[in-house]
Amino acid sequence: MVLTASTMLAIGTKAPDFHLPEVVSGKKISLATFATKKALLIMFICRHCPFVKHIQQELSKLGNDYFNSDLAIIGISANDAQNYPNDAPESLKEMVTELDFKFPLCYDETQEIAKAYTAACTPDFFLFDSDRNLVYRGQLDDSRPSNNEPVTGKDLRAAIEAVLHNQPVITEQQASVGCNIKWQPGNEPSYFG
Repeated sequence: MVLTASTMLAIGTKAPDFHLPEVVSGKKISLATFATKKALLIMFICRHCPFVKHIQQELSKLGNDYFNSDLAIIGISANDAQNYPNDAPESLKEMVTELDFKFPLCYDETQEIAKAYTAACTPDFFLFDSDRNLVYRGQLDDSRPSNNEPVTGKDLRAAIEAVLHNQPVITEQQASVGCNIKWQPGNEPSYFG
């Protein structure tokens, strides 16, 4: 595990489109899937990372809390499944069931979507407004597996509530940290140190 921080993609960046298979149904998911929603949260997560495991119940709670809201949520796993079989689609499908995720979890086999978003770690969060401009790319909250801070989702939830209520999102944002995305050999992006 290499402790890695979010790249902190520039606020205002347009959400890159994608067409990824959802691990449970195989259905293709894209930006158009969420066209009617006021906000879109894209989370780069995986199954094996201790940082994701630490917050996985809160991710499930987020999905439940915002299930019938104007926020769309999608999880994307881009880890190299050959070297990290716990992050392969079949295993991710089990994760969806075990945690009762109310949002689609997709697999980015080529890792091109992770690169398009400059995703660097798991978890890595990207919140977009109704025009699909980036308004938040930061941590869930202050909790880490190595500290005693409670997992509350307060930072991300505050940003979500601001977007949903037409309020400005705080511009001082703390980078998310976690395990580095497990890039396929020779596929590491230029922004990844």
